[in-house]
Amino acid sequence: MDLFFNRRVVAVLFLGFSSGLPLALSGGTLQAWLTVEGVDIKTIGLFTLVGLPYTLKFLWSPLLDRFVVPLFGRRRGWIWVFQIILLALIFAMSVVSPVKAPWVLAFLAFCLAFASSSQDIVVDAYRTEVLREKERGLGAAVSVTGYRIAMLVSGALALILSEFLGWRSTYMLMAGLMLVGMTAVWLGPEPEGPGIPPKTLGEAIGGPLVEFFSRDGAWMLLALIVLYKLGDAFAGSLTTSFLIRGVGFSVGEVGAINKGMGLAATIVGALFGGVLMARLGLFRSLLLFGVLQAVSNLSFMVLAWVGKSYPMLVFTIGFENLAGGMGTAAFVAFLMALCNHNFTATQFALFSALASLGRVFVGPASGILVDEFGWLLFFLVTFLAAIPGLILLWKMRHRVHVLDH
Repeated sequence: MDLFFNRRVVAVLFLGFSSGLPLALSGGTLQAWLTVEGVDIKTIGLFTLVGLPYTLKFLWSPLLDRFVVPLFGRRRGWIWVFQIILLALIFAMSVVSPVKAPWVLAFLAFCLAFASSSQDIVVDAYRTEVLREKERGLGAAVSVTGYRIAMLVSGALALILSEFLGWRSTYMLMAGLMLVGMTAVWLGPEPEGPGIPPKTLGEAIGGPLVEFFSRDGAWMLLALIVLYKLGDAFAGSLTTSFLIRGVGFSVGEVGAINKGMGLAATIVGALFGGVLMARLGLFRSLLLFGVLQAVSNLSFMVLAWVGKSYPMLVFTIGFENLAGGMGTAAFVAFLMALCNHNFTATQFALFSALASLGRVFVGPASGILVDEFGWLLFFLVTFLAAIPGLILLWKMRHRVHVLDH
């Protein structure tokens, strides 16, 4: 039980919540607000650009490695600064009219995304540095759990609250919830091995790359980062379309099972995977969870073959999200283990950006595959897409074992 109930893991849980809360407030929830207020669709479309900082955050991550706020330590000081800025920005958005001043709201939303993505950089670095080796899997899991809960709060719950409280009060309430993360900054301990900040900005920019590529098998490690979750991302790219158009379930059924039960299964999978990792170690967890992820894609293939079946839908969504949650816990722990603590902010930001490349490029390919060959063969291809990552993982087992020690 010490694995669960210690200051490090609890702080990581609350900081996961703090990271997830602002995302919908500059994305889906904001879009709903604009729509309800009658803002024209072209303007709403342009608002999607405010999320750009989340994609480009690795560009300024060296600054957060190089400079230290003289408060709460190397990482917590920056987290606290960004949380105050986030609280102020969310509150400021609450008092701006999307009809009278849409571009002021757009500017505030962009600033919110920038401050939120900057907070993510430092929270990732803090989590990587503060957790002990045996806690990495569970730490990754509780961080994902906190993040997902926050997305529910600022997404679905915020939409419901807006019906009763109005948008202004809803955004004010969300601003107040940033205090959860600020509490974690106060309660969280300093890392036992926080690393030494780079002495110059040049070292902060070049140092992370020089350090990483000086390692044996650096290129193979990068390939593993891209390939490990590729099959999972491939299958997930068109899941909603498949369930509605391919099999014939209603939007409500897909919402309840895929989004509702699926989210619960992801959280359970992440937590179970995190606990299991403490026993299995990094390599065996990555291998076992990776195999489960790949096999879970075949359950979609069976659903495509069987057709509209509620028991099969529940099994497929439950299995896929459970395996995906376990795989995510192991994968985030793997990225944490790869980081040198002198350059954690930059290296983790670069690794996570690299991992997202697969998700970006499989989308267009997915649509073409389904159009040409149908759903059955598409899900077979998603299973096959997971195999190169597992083969590479097996070939690199000795290097991955070293990361556990």
